[in-house]
Amino acid sequence: MKRRTLGQLAAALMATALMAVAPLARAADEAPDALIRRLSDEVLGIIKADAAIRAGDLNKIITVVDSKVMPNVDFQRMTASAVGPAWRQATAAQKQQLQDEFKTLLIRTYSGALAQVNDQTISVKPLRASPTDEEVTVRTEIRGRGDPIQLDYRLEKTPGQGAGWKIYNLNVLGVWLMETYRSQFAQEINAKGLDGLIAALVTRNKNNSARKG
Repeated sequence: MKRRTLGQLAAALMATALMAVAPLARAADEAPDALIRRLSDEVLGIIKADAAIRAGDLNKIITVVDSKVMPNVDFQRMTASAVGPAWRQATAAQKQQLQDEFKTLLIRTYSGALAQVNDQTISVKPLRASPTDEEVTVRTEIRGRGDPIQLDYRLEKTPGQGAGWKIYNLNVLGVWLMETYRSQFAQEINAKGLDGLIAALVTRNKNNSARKG
């Protein structure tokens, strides 16, 4: 598999395929590196076994993401990071639209990479963190044909109901995904404001849907 395709697969694992989660009671006391190791192994197994997901069945992917992914991701923080300072001025309705369209963008952008899954494995590196840390970085590599692909996760420890470690950013090949989107989104916000960004995301998602259709 080409290095570029492996990089797309790395982002796809975050955007569309953190699918198999433990019961919340187990997740609450699960170490962050153990969480990533378990999810990574289960995700690759699910993708390899499910022809519909690998073929890009978006309805199935979205259903799985909604029911399985979201409990492990702080998607509001993820979207806020991508939008940048303008997030603080957004209304509740705008924030919900931004989250909905951003999730669709991630799913549609990277779903095609799932068809490329074959013999990849994921290696989780030793965690460099103290027991009192509230935020950590878990470093992994996707290994297959060719050079390994760096894939790192930033997680935060969340309290209350559904407590546990949640993912809020992803580093693919040395680039943090949310920072990449923040740079893109800033251009739209500076030109046309938050409503302009929402409209641009809607248009981009429609175009992606048409191409995949």
